[in-house]
Amino acid sequence: MMHLKVMQPINVLIDERVTKVTAEGEEGSFCLLPQHVDWIAALVPGILSFESETGEEIFLAIDEGILVKQGAMVWVSVRSAVRGVDLETLHQTVQQQFRQLDEQERQARSTLARLETSFVREFMELGGSHEIT
Repeated sequence: MMHLKVMQPINVLIDERVTKVTAEGEEGSFCLLPQHVDWIAALVPGILSFESETGEEIFLAIDEGILVKQGAMVWVSVRSAVRGVDLETLHQTVQQQFRQLDEQERQARSTLARLETSFVREFMELGGSHEIT
């Protein structure tokens, strides 16, 4: 048995005992079992799966991160992750989150453009009547 802990910058998403962890690193996919040697890997965006004590396979869509296995402990640190019980549900959840992020980014770009325009307008009004000698 191993203990898996998946951490994001603001919370711990997974903290439970598992029998298997499968992930994708920069060198390709790999699977960790309890007797596997200590391991460290840079993770690429993709799917991390694990098998719970009860035999249930659980999937996480993850952003890039790092995985460290030392003895029976497996630590995974990622910027963001979404949990799902099956790949179809996980796909839909990730798509919905991407749409929300796209909308938030669009709104942020629009706000930034308005601020830049306002700044340039104010700057021109302040300096427009002065000549440089």
